[in-house]
Amino acid sequence: MKIGTVIGVAVALAILGFGSVLVFEAFDRNSHSGSDTIRPFVITMGPVWALAMAAAVVLLRKRGD
Repeated sequence: MKIGTVIGVAVALAILGFGSVLVFEAFDRNSHSGSDTIRPFVITMGPVWALAMAAAVVLLRKRGD
């Protein structure tokens, strides 16, 4: 595993975290209750995070596995 790959995955996850905050703020801007914010946020960002974690596992897996 190359250090560049580890740094790249870490940077990508940091950007994804920042993007998640922006998406949450966008949903929260027009909501009237907690469920108006949380439910669409989870529906939107859940698959994105699942895909990002799967990609990180593939990238960070050792070649011999």
